[in-house]
Amino acid sequence: MSRNSEEPVFNQIEQIRTAQGLSRQELADLVGVHYQTIGYLERGEYSPSLVLALRIAKALKREVAELFSLTEQKKGKK
Repeated sequence: MSRNSEEPVFNQIEQIRTAQGLSRQELADLVGVHYQTIGYLERGEYSPSLVLALRIAKALKREVAELFSLTEQKKGKK
């Protein structure tokens, strides 16, 4: 594995956020980041720091493992 290559991190942020009726801006405000950061995370363009992952999990009232995975989750799955 090259030094710049990272294993992809998959997430369920968008599915859980929208199910809770939160906008990207609202979630961003809860975790203290710019709303575009939430978009980057949801699209898999950015992997969060551990601290940010924990803040997102707390804001969405979920465990980190429910939000983030090293394997892609099937659509429609919680």
